[in-house]
Amino acid sequence: MKVNVEVECTPAEARAFLGLPDVAPLNDHLVAEMQKRMDANMSAMQPEELMKTWTSFGMAAQDQFRQLMQAAVTTPK
Repeated sequence: MKVNVEVECTPAEARAFLGLPDVAPLNDHLVAEMQKRMDANMSAMQPEELMKTWTSFGMAAQDQFRQLMQAAVTTPK
């Protein structure tokens, strides 16, 4: 025997029916805190600082890659 039951309800109604906690206030608090932190970090990051960070990382990565290639070429077989 096969029985199919379809229930049409909102997510909040389903949580209440299953006895799950309402996490909407926690989610709202988390989103507000993340937004506050992002706003603080965005104001601290100036375009010049971003370019310095990206350029220095790029140059270091290029040097490491060059050293890796030199080591691979000069390694005896």
